Amino acid sequence: MTLTLNPSLDRTIEIAELTRGAMMRATATRLDPGGKGVNVARALAAHKIPTCAVVPRNGPEGTQLTTLLEVEGIDVCAVPVTGHTRSNVSLVEPDGTVTKINEPGGSLRADDLERIVTATLSAAVGADWVVASGSLPPGVPDSFYGRLGTQLAELGVRFVVDTSGPPLAAALACRPALVKPNRDELAESVGFRIDTVADAVRAAEAMRVAGAEAVLASLGADGAVLVDQQGVRYGESPVDRGRSAVGAGDAMLAGCLAAGTTGGDVLTEALAWGAAAVRLPGSRMPGPADVDRDGVHVHAEPDLSRPLSGSHQPHGMEQIR
Repeated sequence: MTLTLNPSLDRTIEIAELTRGAMMRATATRLDPGGKGVNVARALAAHKIPTCAVVPRNGPEGTQLTTLLEVEGIDVCAVPVTGHTRSNVSLVEPDGTVTKINEPGGSLRADDLERIVTATLSAAVGADWVVASGSLPPGVPDSFYGRLGTQLAELGVRFVVDTSGPPLAAALACRPALVKPNRDELAESVGFRIDTVADAVRAAEAMRVAGAEAVLASLGADGAVLVDQQGVRYGESPVDRGRSAVGAGDAMLAGCLAAGTTGGDVLTEALAWGAAAVRLPGSRMPGPADVDRDGVHVHAEPDLSRPLSGSHQPHGMEQIR
């Protein structure tokens, strides 16, 4: 089950070249339901893994969002709220450069949040995992994910958090089963630069000390690190030429969670699903035919001194920003 407090309609527009102040014609367009938790649900559904997506809904955009999710085979729990559903636009050039414009999302009031929490706790009954993912919209306190995790613990549900900044720091106190920071979020959480694999491992271990049971840290072009009670593992999955990095981290998280259902290796699945998303246009999530596990290299004894590249994007996506 996934919770996305700030979902979106994501429109991807492919153009020949971005020129400020000029009229440009689209060469292709697509519209996808968006938001980090929504993307996790979409990736799982593409692999026929039953999933429920809890989302706030208001207005025609909210109705369109839930319709798109239902078309993808997702059980949607839409909670009526007073805010609006945001729209995001990505302009994609042939060399892979993406210019992305995200709206902030509508505010959520206290009564909106109360309905969302009630719906989440109800939908969580019987779930293997509950994923709270994405930014908090205006009006939501930084402590929200942490308080929700405490309530979910009473149901015996494994709680996953993928967010950043103060909301992530507050969520660690409820001892989530897994957190998935990217390189920037990892550095922000611990207060030092992540320049080597050793830095990433040290930061992930600090997050475990703060409360997380396991940390899956995505490192863009340099792969990912998994630190849990079994130790440290590092892996990578290079992509010769990517099309879009939007949602790649969400696909990575979905692959990690799916490993328990498919019997696959957690880090291998995470890297393979993330790389597959990079090869696809817009924020499309990968299905079974898109996933290439042969391209994944997992190092049980990683070279901790290995420096990380300057790019925070997956291989093949260095032009995206």
